[in-house]
Amino acid sequence: MKKSMTCNEILNKLETEYPADYAEDWDNPGLLAGRRDGTVQTVLVALDATEDVIEQAVRQHADLLITHHPLLFHGIRSVNDQDFIGRRLLTLIENHIACYAIHTNFDVLGMAELNEKQLGLQNARVLDITKETENGTEGIGRIGEMKEPVSLRQMAALVSVKMGVPSVRCYGPDDSDGSAHSVLVRRVAVCGGSGKSMISHALREGADVLVTGDIDYHSAIDALSCGLYIIDAGHYGTEYGFISALAEKLRGWFPGLTVSEAPIRHPYTDISFDPQEGSPK
Repeated sequence: MKKSMTCNEILNKLETEYPADYAEDWDNPGLLAGRRDGTVQTVLVALDATEDVIEQAVRQHADLLITHHPLLFHGIRSVNDQDFIGRRLLTLIENHIACYAIHTNFDVLGMAELNEKQLGLQNARVLDITKETENGTEGIGRIGEMKEPVSLRQMAALVSVKMGVPSVRCYGPDDSDGSAHSVLVRRVAVCGGSGKSMISHALREGADVLVTGDIDYHSAIDALSCGLYIIDAGHYGTEYGFISALAEKLRGWFPGLTVSEAPIRHPYTDISFDPQEGSPK
């Protein structure tokens, strides 16, 4: 049976499970638009508060939009229809939709474990410790071992399948012709999202490969020079698991709520061309 509750009841639960003090100092999680005392019957979960997502929230008469990435990172001096952030905020407010973000606090308390399970890592531990508590350490990413060593190409295929991404960018030897089978991946570091800053941590922990997103060319070739392979599955590809993971938790916590999920839409498409013919393959 559909049930109404206050936004505050839902946010209190989220803030108990994912406290803001686990977030990075530069981050901006929390209630970014709307009223805590508003009534909620329908929740939409998404990675980003894009125009498409907000339009979906309006169509579904959602009362609360929960995203991973904050709609607002920096202060703004006006809210009007002259820029895309202002237009998004106006649409949310005019349709009485509250907007709440759980970002690096979820990275620490949810995403790291999610990525670890996706890759089936054994003996996994925190890659970058960001908080120490009486119950142990928490932080960004995971470092663990594969059940059995695999080639770099096999590892890339595993990432593609388990993370549900159509393609990955792999920095390391191409063993597709069988010439590099001596290159085996045993210890794996993983960090959802933009993981360039995790390269030093992966090297310190003796990882063979770092699975992450948003790796730039120079960072990748520098990592290779230090003996670390990179599998870039994209920022979206390594993090969109947030949507179903959080939606499932909300349905368990609040059975009377209607919880919807934004559709999975990878933000870019890899297109291969024949350089000599100049046409798509």
